[in-house]
Amino acid sequence: MVEAAKTIEEPMCRVNGVIVQPHLSGALYVPEFAALLVADLHFEKGSAYAAGGQLLPPYDTRKTITRLAAAISETRAETVIALGDSFHDLGADNRIHDQDAGTLAELVQSVADWIWIEGNHDPEPPARFGGRTLPELVLGGLTLRHEPVNGDAPGEICGHLHPAAKVAGRGRRLRCFATDGRRMILPAFGAYAGGLSVRDAAITSVFGRCPDAWVLGRDAVYPIPARRVVG
Repeated sequence: MVEAAKTIEEPMCRVNGVIVQPHLSGALYVPEFAALLVADLHFEKGSAYAAGGQLLPPYDTRKTITRLAAAISETRAETVIALGDSFHDLGADNRIHDQDAGTLAELVQSVADWIWIEGNHDPEPPARFGGRTLPELVLGGLTLRHEPVNGDAPGEICGHLHPAAKVAGRGRRLRCFATDGRRMILPAFGAYAGGLSVRDAAITSVFGRCPDAWVLGRDAVYPIPARRVVG
């Protein structure tokens, strides 16, 4: 890993004192380590649903990879860390289109270091795409894992819960970064991944209250204090 990189023009905040930049794509950039964090890619979710009889357009993996490649290019990230549930299930590797598999393998090789954090959907991410697999990772003052732990965990950055927020007086609920300044939950990055309100008990129990939301708008990421988030 490199120690520093050029910053990008995105809003900045701190998690446990570490500067992070919520990216409009739903990724989180950590300038100190030139690292791009993404959560819940859920590759091949569409094909999993199709196998169960719920037919969806089978292009979610391709769209997710395309968005991820753009985020890597825009941030000039040297390291990519996928925080679990990168693959929707253990059969995703067998269903992924050859073209998408090749593009993903090339993307993994395009950066200096690629780390797959184990998730509940993919405890053993496929090895053929490259990168390395870890249960969790300490990155300076941050601890990166898939699921939030119980109790106080300063510096924790995770995924799993797919946070989303609806702002008072605005329209629909949008994906967001959820944080109280000490820890953060990333939005789901996958094209077919849904969103859970930050006022849901599953999320408020992590922070001890409703967290602030950094909402993914059409053209920017907007910091929204908890008092303006409705259930």
